[in-house]
Amino acid sequence: MRSHLLNETTADLYRRSVTEGVDRVAAKLATTQRPHTGISVDELAPVINGIDLDKPLEDPSAVLDELEDVYLRDAVYFHHPRYLGHLNCPVVIPAVLGEAVLSAVNSSLDTWDQSIGGTLIERRLIDWTAQRIGLGPAADGIFTSGGSQSNFHALLLARDEACRTVMKKALAGGRELTKAELLPKLRIFTSEAGHFSVKKSAAMLGLGYEAVIAVPVDRSRRMDTAVLALELEACAAEGLFPMAVVATAGTTDFGSIDPLPEIAQLAAEHSAWMHVDAAYGCGLLVSPTRRHLLDGIERADSVTVDYHKSFFQPVSSSAMLVRDRDTLGHATYHADYLNPRRMAEERIPNQVDKSIQTTRRFDALKLWMTLRVMGADGIGSLFDEVIDLAAAGWDLIDADPRFEVVVKPRISTLVFRYVPEGDVRGDLVDEANLHARKALFASGEAVVAGTKVDGDQYLKFTLLNPQTTTADIAAVLDLLAAHAEQFLGESLAVHR
Repeated sequence: MRSHLLNETTADLYRRSVTEGVDRVAAKLATTQRPHTGISVDELAPVINGIDLDKPLEDPSAVLDELEDVYLRDAVYFHHPRYLGHLNCPVVIPAVLGEAVLSAVNSSLDTWDQSIGGTLIERRLIDWTAQRIGLGPAADGIFTSGGSQSNFHALLLARDEACRTVMKKALAGGRELTKAELLPKLRIFTSEAGHFSVKKSAAMLGLGYEAVIAVPVDRSRRMDTAVLALELEACAAEGLFPMAVVATAGTTDFGSIDPLPEIAQLAAEHSAWMHVDAAYGCGLLVSPTRRHLLDGIERADSVTVDYHKSFFQPVSSSAMLVRDRDTLGHATYHADYLNPRRMAEERIPNQVDKSIQTTRRFDALKLWMTLRVMGADGIGSLFDEVIDLAAAGWDLIDADPRFEVVVKPRISTLVFRYVPEGDVRGDLVDEANLHARKALFASGEAVVAGTKVDGDQYLKFTLLNPQTTTADIAAVLDLLAAHAEQFLGESLAVHR
């Protein structure tokens, strides 16, 4: 079995095996006609469950043949122009090259003695991103697995900063306040269109879901800062403590960007940590034309960025950045076997000192390769293309009497629904839209997402592929309308 270990004696086998795998994937990419085949769980599950994992095929070529049947044939291919579903992007080749390198070398980014140059590359990219945001000379951060982890990490720091500050004030006032007493009084404010990970993080941090105050949004689906101001004042009046305000720069459903300057001002007035969830909108940091849409982000205490969304990177590639590097100490723990305190004193750069993970992939290499080949403007211009596409898509849907669209896109998301002619019950309209999405997915011809707006069922285009055209959007609208009309025709016939 040693013949399968990657080392100096198996380099040729590694080259042949990886080349064959790359050839198979390249062939699929070149010949894919639809985003996916439309296969169902009931069809595929028996095939995978029927494989005896205790009986290896031994030959890599045979395994790749099998992989064709259990994965490659039926995978959802995000590079296809009619994949319009979730926040999944087609990936750029330099990043895929970086993925191949980092997987083979297999550096672990927790300590210097496991990564060397990898540590410095990650740190350089964190500094570069912080500069793009404008966080200042004391900024720092860490790569993470994704936006949910980044948001959790930021709120962990916000919680402990709030506890430190409030407990210090209480002690100065002659009263000792324990952390157990304080935690139930902490509150987090975010818009009702914010990411679910904010509530999930609150629960995992021991605060409970009820610690999150959902602030209503305006007609553009941005946080209503007038209501936020009232909620912050009410919080103080009730003897509670505003731990954090989470602004969103690119909501998952609408791509809306909260009014960052106003939120920053309110957070500062109430001594609350300001976190900006820019997991989606971070691509604006490199946009040659739209960087101004993130004005105010430079006032944040922490920021989430997902390079694997609007920087066209493979999953996973995310980071959490802070204005003040000292706040990262809330997640620091020194283990004698790994990162003893003396290493910090000797200025040995162990990234685990900043992270809530220990073993961590060298995901930063993908972004490094991308920047060194394409440059920041190259990435940003791709994001600009999909934003332009969304604007054209809005015009198309808004002019189509079969559909209604919720809000003009700020980035590259369109939320809309099919609306039939005549007087049709609201629940049937909801069912028609849900059916249209499911039927389209089952056909494999295109993939769209869905969500609810004010309790009603809507459809969603998430546009992250510069190869997608308005003709693709028009074709998918026709498919959705046909599925919805068929459903309503059959349903209304039954009810007559």
